[in-house]
Amino acid sequence: MFGMRIAGLMGSAALAVLVGFATPAVAADAPKVKAAEAYVVDSAGTIHFGKRQSRRVPVASLVKVMTAYVVLREGRLTDTITVTEADVKDAVREGATTAGLRAGERLTVRDLLHGLLLPSGADAASALARRYGPGKTAFVAKMNRTARALGLADTRYTNADGMPTPGNGGYSTAADQVRLAQRALANSTFQAMVGARTYKVGKTAVHRAHTWRNSNELLSRSADVLGVKTGYTRAAGYCLLFAAERNGVQIVGALLHDGKDGRFTTAERLLDYAARRIAEG
Repeated sequence: MFGMRIAGLMGSAALAVLVGFATPAVAADAPKVKAAEAYVVDSAGTIHFGKRQSRRVPVASLVKVMTAYVVLREGRLTDTITVTEADVKDAVREGATTAGLRAGERLTVRDLLHGLLLPSGADAASALARRYGPGKTAFVAKMNRTARALGLADTRYTNADGMPTPGNGGYSTAADQVRLAQRALANSTFQAMVGARTYKVGKTAVHRAHTWRNSNELLSRSADVLGVKTGYTRAAGYCLLFAAERNGVQIVGALLHDGKDGRFTTAERLLDYAARRIAEG
C-alpha cells in the first residue's frame, strides 16, 4: 500500500525485506518520473515512491558507493597509496570519468575517496581496489560479500567503478541502492564526502594539486541535500542516488536509466513531495 509505514518494532532484517520488495501504487499527486526504475523511502520506513524498484539493471558509477563503503571499513583515511600506470591506463581505456591522477603520485585514502566520489574517478577506484583487495579481483569479492551481508539480494558487482567491462559492472536495483545509501550515510565521513561541492588537494613533493568538483548538481539546486552519487554508461543510462534531510527525517531515493539533466529536476520534485507527505503526517 502506498505510503505504508513500517512498524518501528520490526527488526532490521524484516525492514530490509519489506523496503526491498513492497510495491506502492503511485498516488495521483506524485511527480512524473521518466526514469525506468525509481524508489524513494525515508528513515521512518515510509515508502514515498516506487517504480520497478526490484528490477536488476546496471547502475554505472553508483557502484562506487559500495567501493567507498568497503574502503572505509578496510582502511584508514591517512593511509597513502601510490598511483600506478595501470590505474591511469585502465580508466582511460574504458573512456571513464577520471580524477586526473598521474602515475607515481602518492595520495592519502581521504584524498582518493574524494577523487572517487566527487568527479567519479575510475582511476581512484582502481588505486583503492588494488590496495584493499589486495588486487581488484579480491576487492570485488569483498564488495559482493558486503552486499550479501547488507541484505542486498539483487546486487552483484564485477568491478569497482561500474564501467562496462566486465559485465556492465554487474547489476543492482533501485531498492538495493537506496538501502546501501542509507547504510553508507550512517558513516559521518562518507556523508561529509558526498555532501562536499568541491575538494582541493594542495601540491606537495609527492603529488600534484587537484581540485575536484562534485558531479551531483542537486547539491546546489535543493535544500538540505546530503549527496549521494551520479552515474552514466550507455547500458545504465543516467543514474542518480540522492538523499536529503527534511522535517527531521532522512529521505533517500534512486533514479535509474533517466535523462542527463532531468534526473536532478525529478529528484528535487520527489524530495519536495516526500517532505510534504512527512509534514502532513
